[in-house]
Amino acid sequence: MRHIYRCPLRWADMDAYGHVNNVVFLRYLEEARIDFLFRPDKDFQQGSVVARHEIDYKRQLVHRHAPVDIELWVTEIRAASFTLAYEVKDGDQIYVRASTVIVPFDFEAQRPRRITAEEREFLAEFRDEEEAVAA
Repeated sequence: MRHIYRCPLRWADMDAYGHVNNVVFLRYLEEARIDFLFRPDKDFQQGSVVARHEIDYKRQLVHRHAPVDIELWVTEIRAASFTLAYEVKDGDQIYVRASTVIVPFDFEAQRPRRITAEEREFLAEFRDEEEAVAA
Protein backbone atom coordinates (compact mmCIF):
# COMPACT_ATOMS: atom_id res chain seq x y z
CA MET A 1 0.00 0.00 0.00
CA ARG A 2 1.16 3.56 -0.67
CA HIS A 3 0.39 6.77 1.17
CA ILE A 4 -0.56 9.70 -1.09
CA TYR A 5 -0.03 13.31 -0.06
CA ARG A 6 -1.39 16.18 -2.19
CA CYS A 7 1.21 18.92 -2.02
CA PRO A 8 0.34 22.50 -2.99
CA LEU A 9 2.88 24.44 -5.03
CA ARG A 10 3.72 27.92 -3.82
CA TRP A 11 4.84 30.85 -5.94
CA ALA A 12 7.87 31.22 -3.64
CA ASP A 13 8.95 27.63 -4.42
CA MET A 14 10.26 28.71 -7.83
CA ASP A 15 13.80 29.85 -8.48
CA ALA A 16 15.21 32.29 -11.04
CA TYR A 17 14.80 29.68 -13.80
CA GLY A 18 11.04 29.48 -13.29
CA HIS A 19 10.88 25.93 -11.93
CA VAL A 20 10.58 24.53 -8.41
CA ASN A 21 13.99 24.82 -6.78
CA ASN A 22 15.78 21.57 -6.02
CA VAL A 23 16.00 22.36 -2.28
CA VAL A 24 12.23 22.89 -2.10
CA PHE A 25 11.69 19.24 -2.97
CA LEU A 26 13.18 18.35 0.43
CA ARG A 27 10.42 20.43 2.03
CA TYR A 28 7.80 18.64 -0.08
CA LEU A 29 9.19 15.26 1.02
CA GLU A 30 9.19 16.45 4.63
CA GLU A 31 5.52 17.49 4.39
CA ALA A 32 4.60 14.08 2.95
CA ARG A 33 6.66 12.27 5.61
CA ILE A 34 5.06 14.25 8.48
CA ASP A 35 1.60 13.61 7.01
CA PHE A 36 2.44 9.88 6.94
CA LEU A 37 4.18 9.42 10.30
CA PHE A 38 2.29 11.83 12.56
CA ARG A 39 -1.35 10.93 12.07
CA PRO A 40 -3.98 10.94 14.80
CA ASP A 41 -4.29 7.14 14.78
CA LYS A 42 -0.59 6.23 14.28
CA ASP A 43 2.50 8.18 15.01
CA PHE A 44 6.10 8.22 16.06
CA GLN A 45 5.58 10.25 19.24
CA GLN A 46 8.83 8.97 20.70
CA GLY A 47 10.70 10.81 17.95
CA SER A 48 12.79 10.14 14.87
CA VAL A 49 15.53 11.83 12.86
CA VAL A 50 16.52 11.80 9.20
CA ALA A 51 19.80 9.98 8.63
CA ARG A 52 19.99 10.23 4.84
CA HIS A 53 18.22 11.62 1.78
CA GLU A 54 18.72 10.55 -1.82
CA ILE A 55 16.98 12.42 -4.64
CA ASP A 56 16.89 11.84 -8.39
CA TYR A 57 15.48 14.79 -10.32
CA LYS A 58 13.72 13.49 -13.43
CA ARG A 59 11.89 16.52 -14.83
CA GLN A 60 11.28 20.21 -14.15
CA LEU A 61 8.23 21.10 -12.12
CA VAL A 62 6.83 24.58 -12.75
CA HIS A 63 4.36 26.51 -10.64
CA ARG A 64 0.66 25.93 -11.20
CA HIS A 65 -2.49 26.07 -9.10
CA ALA A 66 -3.06 22.29 -8.98
CA PRO A 67 -1.19 20.35 -6.30
CA VAL A 68 1.30 17.62 -7.10
CA ASP A 69 0.97 14.08 -5.70
CA ILE A 70 3.66 12.57 -3.54
CA GLU A 71 3.41 8.81 -3.24
CA LEU A 72 5.26 7.38 -0.27
CA TRP A 73 5.93 3.80 0.78
CA VAL A 74 8.30 1.76 2.94
CA THR A 75 11.11 -0.19 1.26
CA GLU A 76 13.03 -1.43 4.29
CA ILE A 77 12.42 -1.95 8.00
CA ARG A 78 15.40 -2.71 10.21
CA ALA A 79 15.79 -2.96 13.98
CA ALA A 80 16.64 0.73 14.42
CA SER A 81 15.91 2.37 11.06
CA PHE A 82 13.54 2.29 8.12
CA THR A 83 13.59 3.61 4.58
CA LEU A 84 10.83 5.54 2.85
CA ALA A 85 10.65 5.90 -0.92
CA TYR A 86 8.81 8.70 -2.72
CA GLU A 87 7.65 9.72 -6.16
CA VAL A 88 6.62 13.31 -6.81
CA LYS A 89 4.28 12.99 -9.77
CA ASP A 90 1.19 13.71 -11.82
CA GLY A 91 -0.28 10.44 -13.04
CA ASP A 92 2.54 8.77 -14.97
CA GLN A 93 4.66 11.95 -15.12
CA ILE A 94 7.43 11.63 -12.49
CA TYR A 95 9.34 14.74 -11.42
CA VAL A 96 11.37 13.28 -8.56
CA ARG A 97 12.22 9.87 -7.13
CA ALA A 98 13.69 9.93 -3.64
CA SER A 99 14.35 7.94 -0.51
CA THR A 100 14.94 8.80 3.14
CA VAL A 101 16.51 6.68 5.87
CA ILE A 102 14.88 7.46 9.20
CA VAL A 103 16.20 6.51 12.62
CA PRO A 104 13.87 6.38 15.62
CA PHE A 105 15.44 8.60 18.27
CA ASP A 106 15.17 9.03 22.02
CA PHE A 107 15.55 12.79 22.45
CA GLU A 108 15.72 12.57 26.24
CA ALA A 109 18.66 10.14 26.14
CA GLN A 110 20.05 11.74 22.95
CA ARG A 111 20.55 8.43 21.15
CA PRO A 112 18.93 6.18 18.55
CA ARG A 113 16.34 3.69 19.71
CA ARG A 114 14.79 0.54 18.31
CA ILE A 115 11.54 0.54 16.36
CA THR A 116 8.65 -0.46 18.62
CA ALA A 117 6.33 -3.34 17.76
CA GLU A 118 3.49 -0.89 17.08
CA GLU A 119 5.68 1.22 14.76
CA ARG A 120 6.87 -1.91 12.92
CA GLU A 121 3.28 -3.07 12.44
CA PHE A 122 2.27 0.35 11.07
CA LEU A 123 5.27 0.53 8.70
CA ALA A 124 4.66 -3.02 7.46
CA GLU A 125 1.24 -1.95 6.16
CA PHE A 126 3.03 0.34 3.67
CA ARG A 127 5.88 -2.02 2.77
CA ASP A 128 6.19 -2.58 -0.96
CA GLU A 129 8.18 -5.78 -1.45
CA GLU A 130 8.48 -5.36 -5.24
CA GLU A 131 9.83 -1.82 -4.88
CA ALA A 132 12.24 -2.92 -2.13
CA VAL A 133 13.74 -5.56 -4.43
CA ALA A 134 14.01 -3.14 -7.37
CA ALA A 135 15.71 -0.41 -5.27
